[in-house]
Amino acid sequence: MRAELYTWAGAIGLVLATLVGVPKANAQGQDVVIFAAASLKNALDDIGSAWERDTGKKISISYAASNTLAKQIEAGAPADIFFSADLDWMDYLVKKDLIETKSRSSLLGNRIVLIAPKDSKANLSLQPGLDLAKALEGGRLAMGNVDAVPAGKYGKAALEKLGAWDGVKDKVAQAESVRAALLLVSRGEAPLGIVYQTDAAADPNVKIVAAFPEDSYPPIIYPVAVTKASSNADAGAFLAFLRSAKAKPLFEKQGFTFLDKPASSS
Repeated sequence: MRAELYTWAGAIGLVLATLVGVPKANAQGQDVVIFAAASLKNALDDIGSAWERDTGKKISISYAASNTLAKQIEAGAPADIFFSADLDWMDYLVKKDLIETKSRSSLLGNRIVLIAPKDSKANLSLQPGLDLAKALEGGRLAMGNVDAVPAGKYGKAALEKLGAWDGVKDKVAQAESVRAALLLVSRGEAPLGIVYQTDAAADPNVKIVAAFPEDSYPPIIYPVAVTKASSNADAGAFLAFLRSAKAKPLFEKQGFTFLDKPASSS
């Protein structure tokens, strides 16, 4: 695969992380500002529209990789709510004393899958001993950054468990977010990719080749919480809406598992 693949993947990630724009500082009466993992886009767009119809109030959502958003919040970006694709980046902000821990809950679950362009003939079984490098046929495996992006970390863990990581680690096109990895496959720039099942369902130009065994990677949990810097009186109300019976089917429509397990306030 051309060297341009990496440049293009990085550029797409930067668009997701920066060109979406960091909302202006908010105060009471202004939009609720949500920093959300890129994989949540379709579900949160629908939920945000439902909230605005019900309340007449507005929200502003910035989508990017959870690691990028967490670092932006640490740097002072004015988010009211952080919605992460894994526990690690929420825990990171908790340790920085930037999260209202009593507001935190583990809201959603997800799975990772192997995808290919919709017209691909790929047919693989994700079992121990998998020769994924052979299946790439000289191409690259699109993944989120395996050291920082949650979907990339989950994917690497699964490949290690299946004994396939060493064979592909030098054939990975690491993207800045899971949606950037999805786009590489959707556009035919990579023959295979690892994304969440919800991402695969959102793009008609890809197909799921196989789902990774659930015991091959840590449980995928999406925590959500209000930030300590928030001064928006509507932040708690929108958080409650995310946990409500109205939001539940909108998450499930996109393939998420609705967990809503309140986190410890300790």
